[in-house]
Amino acid sequence: MDSVVRSLPQAIDLAVIGAGPHALTLVTHLLQKNKRMRGRVWVFDPSGTWMHQWNHQFLALDIPHLRSPAVHHPDPDPYALRRFAESRWDELFPPYDLPGTLLFQEFCQNVVQRWNLSDWVYPAQVVQVQPEGDARRDRFASRRRSRFLLTLSTGETLHARRVVLATGSGRPHWPDWVQQIPPGYPGDRLLHSSQIDLRTLPLRGERVLIIGSGLTSGHLAIGAIQRGAKVILLARRKVYEKLFDADPGWLGPKYLKDFWAEPDWFARWQMIQQARNGGSMTPAILTQLRRLMRDGHLELFEQCEVAAARWVLEEPPDASEQAAQHRSGYWRICCKNPALHDCIHTQRIDRLWLATGSQLDGSQHPLLQDIAAQYPVEWVKGLPVLEETLTWPGIGLHVMGGLAALHVGPTARNLSGARSASDRIVRALLT
Repeated sequence: MDSVVRSLPQAIDLAVIGAGPHALTLVTHLLQKNKRMRGRVWVFDPSGTWMHQWNHQFLALDIPHLRSPAVHHPDPDPYALRRFAESRWDELFPPYDLPGTLLFQEFCQNVVQRWNLSDWVYPAQVVQVQPEGDARRDRFASRRRSRFLLTLSTGETLHARRVVLATGSGRPHWPDWVQQIPPGYPGDRLLHSSQIDLRTLPLRGERVLIIGSGLTSGHLAIGAIQRGAKVILLARRKVYEKLFDADPGWLGPKYLKDFWAEPDWFARWQMIQQARNGGSMTPAILTQLRRLMRDGHLELFEQCEVAAARWVLEEPPDASEQAAQHRSGYWRICCKNPALHDCIHTQRIDRLWLATGSQLDGSQHPLLQDIAAQYPVEWVKGLPVLEETLTWPGIGLHVMGGLAALHVGPTARNLSGARSASDRIVRALLT
């Protein structure tokens, strides 16, 4: 999507960090409530475009459709996507009209165009957010006058009265055994799922080991097999089937009523963990995987964990220096309980992929370091305790996504969570 880069002013009213679905949802909801906010909001993302990382990830992993129904999207009108898809019903997948990847991408482009947001994303990463002054020491200060100094990856700086953190916030999770692998293996032979782009990999004839039991591991397995690879799927627990990340009861008062009534923040965190219960696969993906297993393209080992991995170099038949520079190799994997089953310790593995998710710890988030130092908050397993409007206590910073889960609930990082978070933050921004 082409856009014109605006000249960066020295001071702005509101800075939104990130240009994904949460940021887009917030901006459309804000403009719906107050059109005068147009021109007072700046969005910052290295790509300079809306939804860049989201679109890239869906295409890179060959994901055919979303896991969320068509009513969940960035536009304030819940039925806007259905109207957009009136002539494209074949791109709404059963059982609950799950939007196809291309359909959702084009719909979001349409949202950007309808709301005239094409030039809102400034192509730079925010690398530091520093509070200016200390509201606790100034009894005349108020959150409405809170100011921040933002430093960009371009070296530019600007002042913002308020800030919304709308990034994914999670860091790729690498299992402990990865740190014990001796050096010397090719970097492209061990990748986290966030680094993989199936469209660029020559996989025909290769054997790929995928670690994980969630939906991402299923998409990777299907995509690799379609490109001619043989896949081994290794899960530390039983792979289980679930249509959504969390039960639909978490979208409304059915479950959220008790969640919001719970005064103990750690108890809320436990409710979130129980609701999401780690990774799961949809019925459609599991059906495809079972078919690929029957056809001999896929092996699945459940309740099995990797203990160690080692890259084995193969010496070429020709011992010349030129041949030595093109030595090939393979992974040798040892699982924790090799005596229990004939697992993978005897197999030659060409590529090792980790579909092990991400870690969410706001206390380690680089953009929150200066904020937390001047305005300490209570942390619960890496999640901050915020005000009900998702405001950082004492200062005009707001948090969206998974970091707001103690208030929004188990769906905080999903599209439905983006809408819930936007409703709360918009209330705070307009008061």
